Amino acid sequence: MTRSPAHAATDTARPGPLRALRIAATAAVVVIVLQGVTAGEILSRSRVAETLHFGGAFAVHICTGLTALAAFLLARRRRVSWWPTGIAVAVFVVSFAQAAFGEWGVLSVHVPLAMLLLVGSVVVMAWSYARPQV
Repeated sequence: MTRSPAHAATDTARPGPLRALRIAATAAVVVIVLQGVTAGEILSRSRVAETLHFGGAFAVHICTGLTALAAFLLARRRRVSWWPTGIAVAVFVVSFAQAAFGEWGVLSVHVPLAMLLLVGSVVVMAWSYARPQV
């Protein structure tokens, strides 16, 4: 599909929601990957990694929440598909359940939910960089 010059000018004139989504989604993916690194260190009995992992959970909530908000704003303002917003909101909600299972020590649920968070976050991030029709 080709884009008209007028439509292309609109994209570059108001890049706010798309740029916000790209930044928040990328940050979410990075933080979730770092959580996996600290989790591996926790298995080696590192107290520092345990502290970093605990603090990183808050960063995951913040980044996934901002991703969901940015996806919502983009969908509402630019009339793009709502499915990335749905995935972003689901990732945000699941991040709390995932953290709770980690706090309770139920790793058999905590770890698979972490993988789900990563996959969902990567999907939203990839969609944002695939230049959605805005």
